Amino acid sequence: MRISDYIEQAGANLWRKKLRTILTTTGVVIGIGALVCMFAFGQGIQRNVTNQFNNLDLFNYINVSVGSNPRGYHDSFDPDDPDAIEDTADDPTAHAASAGMQEAAPGLDARFVEEVTAIKGVIAAFPEMRFPAQVRLGHREEFTLVQVLPAAVSQSGLVQLRAGSMYRSDEPNELVISDSFLHRLGERESDKALGREIEVATLTLDFSLRRLYRMAFPAGDQTLPFARESYRFKVVGVAQRMGFGGPMPVRSDVYIPPGAAGRMRKLTLTSIWDFFKPAGQEANYSMVSVKVESPQDVTPVKKVLESRGYRTFALMDQLDQMRIGFLIMDMFLIAVGMIGITVASLGIVNTMVMSILERYREIGIMKAVGATDGDVQRIFLFESGVIGLLGGLFGLALAAAVSLVINEVINAFMARQHAPRMAYFDFPWWLCLGAVAFSIFVSLMAGIYPTRRAARVDPVIALRHD
Repeated sequence: MRISDYIEQAGANLWRKKLRTILTTTGVVIGIGALVCMFAFGQGIQRNVTNQFNNLDLFNYINVSVGSNPRGYHDSFDPDDPDAIEDTADDPTAHAASAGMQEAAPGLDARFVEEVTAIKGVIAAFPEMRFPAQVRLGHREEFTLVQVLPAAVSQSGLVQLRAGSMYRSDEPNELVISDSFLHRLGERESDKALGREIEVATLTLDFSLRRLYRMAFPAGDQTLPFARESYRFKVVGVAQRMGFGGPMPVRSDVYIPPGAAGRMRKLTLTSIWDFFKPAGQEANYSMVSVKVESPQDVTPVKKVLESRGYRTFALMDQLDQMRIGFLIMDMFLIAVGMIGITVASLGIVNTMVMSILERYREIGIMKAVGATDGDVQRIFLFESGVIGLLGGLFGLALAAAVSLVINEVINAFMARQHAPRMAYFDFPWWLCLGAVAFSIFVSLMAGIYPTRRAARVDPVIALRHD
């Protein structure tokens, strides 16, 4: 028999029992649709996260902080250990290392920022500069941390805007505020905030003679020696809401340029040790963000910084772990979807077995006129394969329709939370082809037992069967 004969015979046999064929195929459609929909959801989440990081160049950033042992000396050295003293008694290098442990750790200051920009592959570097402030708009006032962000960095696309634009230089008294913080200040419409003046009030230490005099007496002013300084800024942009405080290195609700920040009197405490730094000493930064040209430059730049004793962190380090997490999520979703496929497979087995019982005499006639066991097997395998093909194609259509509805519902809900619209499902070509192929494969596997049973039919007994 030719392949066309098998297909024609399989189609005719399935068409004779239309209702049973439709019900069996519907089971496959639901199983494949559920499996594809779940897998497409996992792929969509992975694509959205990866694209968001790529669009913001977050894979191109390295966060540098001071290490606990930046010069690379061994923390395990114990001067009270007699064995350690004997080992280093005649070793001048060991004495030098021991003495080096008492040296101050290399700080993150303006000089470090200049030096790190000279490293090959580095585009820019800017410090983590945030200070506490009370922000007032109209009659509403809220506390937040204001972040100093250079204009060049702010215009690189790191901050996603909902309205307006970023400040174009480091000098003007202009700021960008997040829409979520703007809502806390009582302004619901982002466009109406553009051009308005916002008051930013900072805290400074007040050790004036008058304040010290008032603090010296029990009946005097015993409050903390802080003074309030107010500055006026114009809103030029409104940033989109950033989940979890925003991706590093952007982690605040208000951004101002360095020039304007330099003209402000403020407390820029990065740690408690800033209280004990000598007078006139330049303040160190808690962290410096380094931007490299491409993700391929992250590893070599990290090695240079770590060799100098600094501690580094980059999202590229977590990429493999993120992929493992996505893989685990995909496996979980596939496991849930396989439940539907298993039920559909049992339906195919039931349909094929019933077809054999109903066509017992027909099978005997085919064998009596010369059909081989292989011919009988192939006829029934083609029938189960057609069920799988139809189930895979309509399952894809079902998954696409369901995902479209779910995507619209989620986006409608997220729009109320002022979140950007996005596609939560992704259907790559390999998923579509793989779904149809998998549906056919499962159907053929489910049809193996019925076809073998049909091939073992004795034509003599089958012809006597009523």
